Amino acid sequence: MSTIYDIANACGVSIATVSRVLNGSSKVSPKTREKVLAAMREQNYSPNPFARGLGLDSMKMIGILCTDVSDAFFAKAVSLVEHGLRKRGLDVILGCSGTELSEKKKYLQLLLNKHVDAIILIGSPFRETNDNSHLEAAARQVPIVTINSLIDLPNVYSVDCDVSSGMKQVVELLAADGYTSILYLYDQLTYSGQQKLQGHREGLAECGLPEQPELIRRVERTLGEPQGLVEKLLDDKVPFSAIVTSEDLIAIGAQKALVARGIRMPVIGCNNSILAECSTPSLTSIDNRLDILCPTAVKLLTKILNGEKESAPSQTIFPPLLVFRDSFTVKNTVDK
Repeated sequence: MSTIYDIANACGVSIATVSRVLNGSSKVSPKTREKVLAAMREQNYSPNPFARGLGLDSMKMIGILCTDVSDAFFAKAVSLVEHGLRKRGLDVILGCSGTELSEKKKYLQLLLNKHVDAIILIGSPFRETNDNSHLEAAARQVPIVTINSLIDLPNVYSVDCDVSSGMKQVVELLAADGYTSILYLYDQLTYSGQQKLQGHREGLAECGLPEQPELIRRVERTLGEPQGLVEKLLDDKVPFSAIVTSEDLIAIGAQKALVARGIRMPVIGCNNSILAECSTPSLTSIDNRLDILCPTAVKLLTKILNGEKESAPSQTIFPPLLVFRDSFTVKNTVDK
């Protein structure tokens, strides 16, 4: 199915020019008008009837998908993206799909049926391990922008943070301070989860530390399960001197177990959510730069909608930022 963006690209004009042709505007030269009409005939282009009813070929509507808006990470991202789009005169349809593939496909098709102008996918759960053909099909109809994930498909534009390097840096800092038995707790192996685990392993290898299976453990993203696991490891006298986690909530659960036993050791989370600031002690966390990723995604999408696809990078990657708080400070570089 051809879109207004395909017609604009084929003719080397903006989508605004194509829209003027569709609406019979006199502001288009006869030569350009015929060129656009010929491209429409060649590509069997059919304008969006709902948008045409408003006098233009755009609904000025963006679809946003996340898996669970009650999650602090997704809630913040949705807020930042919606605010940025609204400032540019674009409205939003939000869907919360959950993590089941069938539901993600259902919500994706729902947005397409609503004739949105583009879709923003928030979070790495939308990148499937084996088959992303449903995203490829959707991207043939409208541009797709992903936040916190890399998906290499035509008409898909990804804005991501290199959390792998952040995890690697954390291990190196801990090892340099003498913390060499590091417990790593994670919840899911989505694309982002895999990157975090890879960074942890690379950090161990870089520091010449052995990878110990008993110190790499999967838990639910709750307070209770990581707290219970840490308590059991302490009871079983499994030696570890620091804790790193894939999510702030997991880190806080682990930290509760330590506080209850009167044990003080480095604990580091990831996402730098509001939870990190509210915990006691306050949590050192890897900031995956949502404050930069989301505005960048909005700016990128605006450029694409304005017919500037050629100058829109398919992948934009930012470095992470380690935010030090009470749960860990580097002895040699940060005053305690």
